[in-house]
Amino acid sequence: MFKDVVSSKQELRALFGEPNERAVLKCKAALDEHSRAFIAAAPFLLLATSNAAGQCDVSPKGDKPGFVLVLDETHLVIPDRPGNNRIDGLGNIIENPHVGLIFLVPGRGDTLRVNGRAAIVRDEEILSRAAMHGKLPKVGIGVEVEEAYLHCPKAFLRSSLWDASTWADAQKL
Repeated sequence: MFKDVVSSKQELRALFGEPNERAVLKCKAALDEHSRAFIAAAPFLLLATSNAAGQCDVSPKGDKPGFVLVLDETHLVIPDRPGNNRIDGLGNIIENPHVGLIFLVPGRGDTLRVNGRAAIVRDEEILSRAAMHGKLPKVGIGVEVEEAYLHCPKAFLRSSLWDASTWADAQKL
């Protein structure tokens, strides 16, 4: 279907060159103070998962800022709030624990990217910290952080995502 496709990492590097040192060094194996502050301010994240066959899913997760529990420098828990009950992402985690997260803070151009390994947790002691209206979530998505870094704002700047004057008329969608 597509012509002239790139099929190797060597071809990619020939096209794009090497990343600058700053881009490489910003990747951390733990949540530093900036990452923890970003998570505390984020009311929304995207959770990327894939099943054993490699089929991918991205699920939005949101609540009031601070809804994601940071347990320590390498562990966080995303409470699973009631939704459509498709449980695509949860099912994928059972088959393949590797996950990617992108945290968003409205009005900010940068994002926080977190990659790691997830487990579905039922620990009431942890889940009680995420209770809403006195009700505990059925489960939480526990993530062991393997990599975390702030991602540059270029995509937000190009898209004018936070500029309401550029938004499509929602009534026409």
